[in-house]
Amino acid sequence: MKYFSKDNNIYLTRQDFDLDETLDCGQAFRWEKTGENTYKGFYLNTPLTISNEGKYIIFYETDEETFLKVWADYFDLYTDYSVMKNRFSQDETLKKACEFASGIRLLKQDKWEALCSFIISQNNNIPRIKGIISRLCEHYGGFPTYSQLSKETPESLSFLRAGFRAKYLVDASQKLESGQLSLEEISKTDIETARKMLMTIKGVGPKVAECALLYGMYRTEAFPVDVWIKRVLENYYPKGLPECVKGVEGIAQQYLFHYIRNL
Repeated sequence: MKYFSKDNNIYLTRQDFDLDETLDCGQAFRWEKTGENTYKGFYLNTPLTISNEGKYIIFYETDEETFLKVWADYFDLYTDYSVMKNRFSQDETLKKACEFASGIRLLKQDKWEALCSFIISQNNNIPRIKGIISRLCEHYGGFPTYSQLSKETPESLSFLRAGFRAKYLVDASQKLESGQLSLEEISKTDIETARKMLMTIKGVGPKVAECALLYGMYRTEAFPVDVWIKRVLENYYPKGLPECVKGVEGIAQQYLFHYIRNL
């Protein structure tokens, strides 16, 4: 990771990192494209404006401490994706996928925000998901804690226009507030137990659980499967995923998902 600070901006040498491929692929829902090469968004309640500018990615109005403590981790900048892509390229389909979208990175989101986001995402489209999350943050003046949300009811959340998902958000927040579940504990336990624990939340099925594990807890062995990934598995991997993705199936999924959607 090569960077320098200038005028309260961080200039990161652009390598294996494309903003469109990373921020507009359904991983996170609080980023908006505001210019040809510019996005505005948040990690929880820390805002950021970020741009592709030639050979640099610029983090505007960001001091070095915030960059290293928040954004370097969020954008997984401590992981060498060139090594990852070289490993994946042992498989012909993955090689093509990595070449097609070479700038994808896995976003390491907050555990609670990711869980909420993917509860909201089920049977939904990206514009509606973003709208619901935007109304949630506007109401609370930022992304609410589970303690704040645990005091709500499905009826009091009607302003979200989230439909059946509101009762799932309430159930998740109440289970966490009561101590019945702990996201920290879930993130550290074995993957099968983690899946089962998450699925004790009303409305959390296998796909939402996998997304919460991958995007919110950096459990890279988690592998969310939607209609696009089902197509990948049926057409390219009927006997299972190749050995080269073991332990990082979720990162491989990012490349495959983007590739199959754009064929």
